[in-house]
Amino acid sequence: MPVRRIALSTEYTYHNKIRLVKGGHQYFDTLEEMIISAKKTIHFQTYIYDDDTTGRRITDALKKAAERGVAVYLLTDAYASKSLGKDFEKEMSDAGVHFRRFEPILQSKYFYYGRRLHHKIVVTDACYSLVAGVNISDRYNDLPGQPAWLDWALFSEGEVSYELFKVCLEMWHKSHANAVRELRAQKVPAINSNWQCAVKVRRNDWVHRHNQITRSYLGMLRNAEEKIIIMSSYFLPGRAIRRYIRRASARGVDISVMLAGKSDIPIAKYAEKYIYHWLFKNNIHVYEYPSRVLHGKISTYDDKWVTVGSYNVNNISAFASVELNLDIENKEFAKDVRKKLEDIIENECVLVTAENYSSNNNIFNRLMQVAAYEVIRFMVYLFTFYVKQR
Repeated sequence: MPVRRIALSTEYTYHNKIRLVKGGHQYFDTLEEMIISAKKTIHFQTYIYDDDTTGRRITDALKKAAERGVAVYLLTDAYASKSLGKDFEKEMSDAGVHFRRFEPILQSKYFYYGRRLHHKIVVTDACYSLVAGVNISDRYNDLPGQPAWLDWALFSEGEVSYELFKVCLEMWHKSHANAVRELRAQKVPAINSNWQCAVKVRRNDWVHRHNQITRSYLGMLRNAEEKIIIMSSYFLPGRAIRRYIRRASARGVDISVMLAGKSDIPIAKYAEKYIYHWLFKNNIHVYEYPSRVLHGKISTYDDKWVTVGSYNVNNISAFASVELNLDIENKEFAKDVRKKLEDIIENECVLVTAENYSSNNNIFNRLMQVAAYEVIRFMVYLFTFYVKQR
């Protein structure tokens, strides 16, 4: 009998060395260095890949890696990266880069229907990994006169990178036999046993019944005793998460949410504002980040635990997209993340209260918010209903 699935761990790995990476030049410098340093394999899977200045920089690095004999695999979402045409495919193929698109359920020139590859993962040599909310496009990079959108990534060395390598194999290979064959060809990398940091891979993918990231958020809300900080770019929590938020606040947990002041998707911001009154009613501190687009997805509680990756706190991430986060259980790291987020809250955010929100929210805006909320809710329901029937 052929092997059907690669065995993927759902538990913490412990021999890891990690570093939080901010979006912009920090992220792209780290990414480029990983590609330049790769010796055997590069697995790169992302939602948006634009052939602009930033995309060209990464494309050139991938081509050079392939030319020196590294096996390079690039997987992009068919919808979000649809600007990559036949010329790009040929360029990559000529350079020896293996390139394909994550296929939807239905697609034509005018519509796209199916779950999307929303995660952003890079794994080199099965040893080093970068898990992010950052896409490959100029707007996520620091360019002259244009600061990057606010975003985060986690760079890891050690056991968790090998687990991420296995995730990439499953996503890349349509044949499980081919995935297992490549896994067996890759020697398990040597692990530094002196590295001590607990990191766990978490995925959401309804088709394969993965709901791990949502469960991580519910666990955070259930276990927190003192303080929770949530940064989410499109914050529209479903019923279960709202219920757990309400319970955590009722037992005295201090909860802060950092949201976009400017959004690249206006309808999403209108829908998000629809639930502001619910947040105020449940004593949640609401902060908006006004200077540029907030695109980060990172949360922490009680100086104990952090999650970072591609998952937004909404039902699109919960049910309709392929998402990946890393959970980190490490007091020193969690304390550092909490300090970084609090610094952003104090120096770069605006506190939104029930009073100042109501004074600036007229009846027209309120109707727009209700309409946006219902439209998004219907779209998610329609999509997930179809997927559930498959």
